[in-house]
Amino acid sequence: MIVNVIWTSLLVCSTLALAVLSLPTTSITEQVNNKDDFNPEMDDDVPTDRYLTHEEMITWLQSIARRHPKKAKVFSIGKSEEGRDLLVLELSHSVGRGERDLLMPMVKLVGNIHGNEVVGRQLLLRTISHLIQKDSVDPRVTRLLNTTDIFFLPSMNPDGFVKAREGDCWSGGPEGGRLNANNIDLNRNFPDQFKSEDQLLRSQSELLQGRAAETQAVIKWIKNNPFVLSASLHGGAVVASYPYDGSDTDQLQGYYSASPDDKVFRKLSQDYADRHPLMKKADTCGVGFQDGITNGARWYDLKGGMQDFNYVHSNAFEITLELSCCKYAPASDLPAEWEYNRKPLLNYIASTHRGVRGLIIDKNTKRPIRDAYIHVYGIDKNITSTERGEYWRLLSPGRYTIQSFAEGYLPSASRSIAITDIYTEQVNFELESKFPQKTVSRLVCN
Repeated sequence: MIVNVIWTSLLVCSTLALAVLSLPTTSITEQVNNKDDFNPEMDDDVPTDRYLTHEEMITWLQSIARRHPKKAKVFSIGKSEEGRDLLVLELSHSVGRGERDLLMPMVKLVGNIHGNEVVGRQLLLRTISHLIQKDSVDPRVTRLLNTTDIFFLPSMNPDGFVKAREGDCWSGGPEGGRLNANNIDLNRNFPDQFKSEDQLLRSQSELLQGRAAETQAVIKWIKNNPFVLSASLHGGAVVASYPYDGSDTDQLQGYYSASPDDKVFRKLSQDYADRHPLMKKADTCGVGFQDGITNGARWYDLKGGMQDFNYVHSNAFEITLELSCCKYAPASDLPAEWEYNRKPLLNYIASTHRGVRGLIIDKNTKRPIRDAYIHVYGIDKNITSTERGEYWRLLSPGRYTIQSFAEGYLPSASRSIAITDIYTEQVNFELESKFPQKTVSRLVCN
């Protein structure tokens, strides 16, 4: 029960402003392992000059959680078609406190959905290592971990990864590792709003039916957790791509399929591209993108993508980060790729602190209201509250009017808020029940 809460609209300094605007600009002081002396059981850092095998990655993630139990936890969200664990590492100071702090946002980063797109997988491992080693050393990293619950799934397609070969830039078939063990493209395997056969799916069991094992595991993970922000790391181009990936047209390229939160997605994508030294260049990979970003369907229309599924079926806003011209780039490229992406990735994680957040409770009982809606006037996308009454609503800078609704309750009064890049606005709602409980007094005579 939420008992003593001050119900005012207050400005809370965001991690975006205090922890990231000047995140570390050099990693020279970080411990560096070369390929010959790496010990996944003992080392907090990972090699800068080679990829980890699947077995090394699993051992290393487990050892990180074992050595740093106050900020790291490892768990499996399921298994691949061939029985390999889809291992997730959670990184946050809330791990040591035993529970996610109230109103602490959750962000997830997913790599290797295509088994032969491997640079992102290694970058996520480097990001884990960087945050572990810089915690309690750099106050900006410490603040990020103290205010954010970060989840890493470095390899969503480990069966494909073990087939892939370093230096293979373009293989797209089953022999190259792009697909899973059953030759399914996992990024075409999610329920899609633009597929007629998927439009009537409602329950989680309906969404899961007939999907690959890896897809099912990720769907359950998305649906069962209140993620605010997400990114999927790919390779084969250098661009930040945002929803929608699909459309209701038959046009294969060139159609801009805007989501209701197009402004937010453009802002998230542009922030990444602006911090990446190559993403905005017109000649990157031979075919550059204007400003380093693109609407997914405008680039090429695809159905069944994970990016659109997140947005349509959950609160999570996900973009796709294409990070290397070569899908499985030579290991010699890895140090440069880390330097290109370190600051953009850290800033992206902190972007989960944008917009407005708050609590929604029953006015009389002060209990949190689960599955209440936050509606932003003019945006056809509602956010739902958690079982603890929390909500987070990503918004680009501007002035908005928001309102809360819940089944069995009267609508809240509308609230006007100003969103900036410097602060996170907090607005709490108390909803009045349509059916207030009545107190009945009874006189008992002896």
